[in-house]
Amino acid sequence: MSSNNNKIFINTLPKGLKPAAKFVRHQEQASGLSTTRFIQDFSTCLIPKAVFSRSVADLTENTFLEVSEETLIYVAPAILGQQVARKVFSKGLPENLKKEVATTGVELLEKGGKNNKQVLPVKAAIALAAMAIPLTEFSLNYIKNLMTLKLFNKSDFKNIASLENTKEDKAHQEKVKKSAKKHIGLAAGLYAGCLGLAGLLASKGKDSRALQKVSEFIVAPGSKLFKDSPKAKNFFNKYFCMDFNSQNGKLVLSKGQLTTCVLVGGAGYFGASADRGKENLKETATRFPLVALYVITGSELVQKGFTKLLHKMGKCKDLIGKDLKVPKFDDLEELAKKLAADRKSTVEKEYKSLVKQKVLISGLPYVFSIGVMGFFVAGMTVHFTKKRYENAKKQNAKVQ
Repeated sequence: MSSNNNKIFINTLPKGLKPAAKFVRHQEQASGLSTTRFIQDFSTCLIPKAVFSRSVADLTENTFLEVSEETLIYVAPAILGQQVARKVFSKGLPENLKKEVATTGVELLEKGGKNNKQVLPVKAAIALAAMAIPLTEFSLNYIKNLMTLKLFNKSDFKNIASLENTKEDKAHQEKVKKSAKKHIGLAAGLYAGCLGLAGLLASKGKDSRALQKVSEFIVAPGSKLFKDSPKAKNFFNKYFCMDFNSQNGKLVLSKGQLTTCVLVGGAGYFGASADRGKENLKETATRFPLVALYVITGSELVQKGFTKLLHKMGKCKDLIGKDLKVPKFDDLEELAKKLAADRKSTVEKEYKSLVKQKVLISGLPYVFSIGVMGFFVAGMTVHFTKKRYENAKKQNAKVQ
């Protein structure tokens, strides 16, 4: 089914349903990952954190961190991958192979062919160049510490979170400053190594079997590690692959890259928190697992549970099969034609009904998870940080 046909049918929908239909359709496209997750993160991270901020310093650093991270993760890949790295590392490829760079590594390995020797090392080089994004995210946590020191002269999390108001320890501030500079330098060094390997793969990969194996592992880790286990192979290719996804011949953010950002950024998150005291580290340990899982999977887990519930209730029967699988949005037109013929109805009427069901199945879990995850996690984190601190003070008072 063509994209134009879908647009024509969407335009026949009522005004109130049309925007929701367009969003759900976009959500299922490869390029939709950046858009939907940007909205998700903005709504679940920045806004709730601002609402529950405990001081001007807390609000400032959370705003800086969230705006920087969201721009970096969801805007930068298209620029760095498509506009910069692809042009640089594809220069050595013949013209007829340059378009193959937009095919995922998993697909190329499944198809096979002699051209993979040339294309896969280039794709791996582009993926390594994009490591600037997670490594910058790693650094942002330390940059945030330096910023708070510079603007508010604070390094003690207890003062930043308004748990108390005590005099800052100059030695501790110096320790936080040195650690931040050290880890930012470490990230820069690691990226230099990534660029070096990227250059080696792009220039020598086609002539070296060892470098080809490295390239294959980077762009399709599941295919290399779990050849005899389809479930494990698909899981690792989906969530641990550094390769870009593609749409309409262009490189776009993949879920594997999103996972890389979460894991590498998480290391910086924990490290920078530990530098500012155990209260900050404990708050990070409380918040991070929930946020990381949600950033990686989005509303997928909520949607699966909601689909099961709708199936048990006998709702959305036209879309939810016995195996709980739901057709893609772009398949709704053909399904509407079939139902119209069977029911002696009109295609427009059936299409409208199917879209309503699809929006309910996909859209409602997305909206629900934004509200619940964002404000629940932010509120819970602030509450437990305060309770832990108060309990610790009581315990210390008893000991004394």
